[in-house]
Amino acid sequence: MSTGLQMMSSHYEMGLAPVADAFDTSATSDVVSMKYHNRVRFVVLWGVGATGTVTLTVEACDDVTPSNTSAVAFHYRVTVAAAAPGAVTAATSAGFTTTAGSNQIIEVEVPAENLLASGYSYVRLKAVEVTNSPILGGILIEMLEPAFPNKTQGSSVT
Repeated sequence: MSTGLQMMSSHYEMGLAPVADAFDTSATSDVVSMKYHNRVRFVVLWGVGATGTVTLTVEACDDVTPSNTSAVAFHYRVTVAAAAPGAVTAATSAGFTTTAGSNQIIEVEVPAENLLASGYSYVRLKAVEVTNSPILGGILIEMLEPAFPNKTQGSSVT
């Protein structure tokens, strides 16, 4: 087995299974623990949704419920259809609103240190519908940079 493969140092979680009208009113991904990882990437993808838009924010969470949340800053990039990926852009804790259009991939990346000020060690992605128009989509969560190399396997959803 090759140890130089990227998949050996990261793994995916199903954050929000793909569904029609995925972001109806408001949706959140599953809450994941940053206990064993230094970075997380949320991959929002949708096919059909030519007129719908959402505001994406990242929330640090105190537990898996979560009982308390605190919005944090993050970076993102958007890839539309078969085009080259867009520029990596910084977003404040207020998040950003997507552009309408089908066939998009939006990557949202958060280093664990962005959660420090909140005192929380869990995180999730929140999507609030801005333009009420169904989007067929979902969210993958990629856990990156293991804090402890022997903890790369297994689920971090708790």
